[in-house]
Amino acid sequence: MRLHSPSSPFVRATNGGGGGKRIRIASSSSCFANRTYDMAGVISARAGLSHSLSVTQTVPNRPLQASQLATRCTSPSFLSAKLCKTRPLVVAAAMEVSKEAPSADFANRQPSKGVLETWCNADAVCFDVDSTVCLDEGIDELADFCGAGKAVAEWTAKAMTGTVPFEEALAARLSLIKPSLSQVDDCLVKRPPRISPGIADLIKKLKANNTDVFLVSGGFRQMIKPVASELGIPPENIIANQLLFGTSGEYAGFDPTEPTSRSGGKALAVQQIRQNHGYKTLVMIGDGATDLEARQPGGADLFICYAGVQMREAVAAKADWVVIDFQELISELP
Repeated sequence: MRLHSPSSPFVRATNGGGGGKRIRIASSSSCFANRTYDMAGVISARAGLSHSLSVTQTVPNRPLQASQLATRCTSPSFLSAKLCKTRPLVVAAAMEVSKEAPSADFANRQPSKGVLETWCNADAVCFDVDSTVCLDEGIDELADFCGAGKAVAEWTAKAMTGTVPFEEALAARLSLIKPSLSQVDDCLVKRPPRISPGIADLIKKLKANNTDVFLVSGGFRQMIKPVASELGIPPENIIANQLLFGTSGEYAGFDPTEPTSRSGGKALAVQQIRQNHGYKTLVMIGDGATDLEARQPGGADLFICYAGVQMREAVAAKADWVVIDFQELISELP
């Protein structure tokens, strides 16, 4: 079986003449870059768009209620891709976030002076993606799309609380899903990622302060690139897992050399980022146990637990700062 990886040619089966199939080969990066541009503009709602609005359900299992609007739109670039032309995309946009406190009373809801100084002086900020930058867990969305949602969600909960090694949970979930290349592509089109309220403004503010931004995720690069493109984060600033496919687009595993494919991987990734760029101060923001692991000598100086989507109390209790709204972080920046 031939596999494609981040550095190898990307192999895709396309419809050929006479109802047969032919194989088209392009570089992995260019293929996904093109797909990223096709998806750009349909992930987050734009105020200037002419659209109809309807209220959608709140995020599942979210302890902090949020009113959300859904924008139904059909992007011109989406149409030009000749993908699912008849189905409008539902894109999440938050209108108002509840200011209710978390269910547990955490002293670290109020940051110390030292924490604020570190936050304001950060050279780089690394964000988790699932349930932080985005409202959903990408692998759970893919699993549900492929018909394996419930079983995979149970494994995700174990992985995020640290009760099982991450690599074990990742392998178990993917063995249940076995997503083909076409299923991944269709999932991105029919269930585009929902960006968390306030994250675009926070990243814009960080970049205005010359703070570099990275996405460090146990999710999949193929599903994260459109999000990064929408937020103005270069693809080289993404550290995530890579799905592998055979020559016919069938699922063939994942790249085990990616640091975020195993427990402790985010810590290693953050250490590499810091070493490669020579950052003096680096901050990690996320919701899970793997994000908390990044705060260690040589890694992140500060771990901020974002509990605006999921409140994982075991993680929040050990964080330097717990926030439920990205505006809390924006308001403290110079």
